[in-house]
Amino acid sequence: MATVTFDHMTKRFTDEMVAVQDFNLEVSDGEFLVLVGPSGCGKTTALRCVAGLETISDGRLLIGERVVNDVAPKDRDIAMVFQSYALYPHMSVYDNLAFGLKLRKVPKAEIDRRVRQAAAILAMERLLDRKPKALSGGQRQRVALGRAIVREPQVFLMDEPLSNLDAKLRVQTRAEILRLHQRLKTTVIYVTHDQVEAMTMGDRIAVMRDGVLQQVGTPKELYDHPANLFVAGFIGSPAMNFMKARTDGSNLNVAEVRLELAGKAAEIVSNRQTGSEMTVGFRPEHLELGNGVTGPAVRIPASVDVVEFLGDQELIHAQAAGGELLAVVSSDHRLKPGDRVEFRLGLEKLHLFDPATELALLR
Repeated sequence: MATVTFDHMTKRFTDEMVAVQDFNLEVSDGEFLVLVGPSGCGKTTALRCVAGLETISDGRLLIGERVVNDVAPKDRDIAMVFQSYALYPHMSVYDNLAFGLKLRKVPKAEIDRRVRQAAAILAMERLLDRKPKALSGGQRQRVALGRAIVREPQVFLMDEPLSNLDAKLRVQTRAEILRLHQRLKTTVIYVTHDQVEAMTMGDRIAVMRDGVLQQVGTPKELYDHPANLFVAGFIGSPAMNFMKARTDGSNLNVAEVRLELAGKAAEIVSNRQTGSEMTVGFRPEHLELGNGVTGPAVRIPASVDVVEFLGDQELIHAQAAGGELLAVVSSDHRLKPGDRVEFRLGLEKLHLFDPATELALLR
């Protein structure tokens, strides 16, 4: 096992195209770190730099104490799981798992031990004689994971390994990967564009945008205290609601709705010139109907547009304060399109952002 350190790492394809810019991050020994962001944000390029599949333009990359900028991929002691399974169709599962070890001239007895150990970890003992065409998508992905496990590397690199699976298999395989990490305790860097995967799997999450690291923290830290507007909107499902507001003393006006603030929020707003703009954010699941909020709260009258039934919950699309908002409420309320309601939001759940810098003001 080993740490992975990005030390001011930059990957530049051309002068105009910088895929990863001044990237600083240390992945701890045994940590499961998720790189997340929209397509084209640079997360896969950063992973490929660790694997040695991309050269580094500036800065350093360290695995453990060793700088590996110029070290060949085969000598980095890493194993990578790709989005595609990349299995050899003419080989059995056993031979697919053993192939890389045979190329490295590992003794036959050691190859057999590692292959059977990996098969046991992934519950694949009965699949070893099958060809890939006789396997389901989830089983093929387990073989791809097993091929990485037999390497016994210092670092696992995973590039969107679940994206080819259906929803049910994604949940199952996600749990298998987490069990695998808990058992092996190997450093893992996992790339995904799916923030639900990031939130459920990562010890820490690194959010990227346009090649720039936006924020690093635990899932709870990113959810409760996003550093900026982008992270706030990207982390969480459904996405955070945002509204444009104007300051009015220690309060905010959002269209015809007046948000009466208290505490730190009121202090921040009162220090701004009356009438200046501010962006207000709040999560759909933090909106309450009735008397669900205890303590200071803001009130938001709304008109229901669409109701999506989710079982024990309903996703409400409503018009409020001159725009649309989303709310997740108990299905016991049995709301219908056209209903007039009043949402309540606890002041501690309110997020404020500077519209110019997009930075959070209530961290």
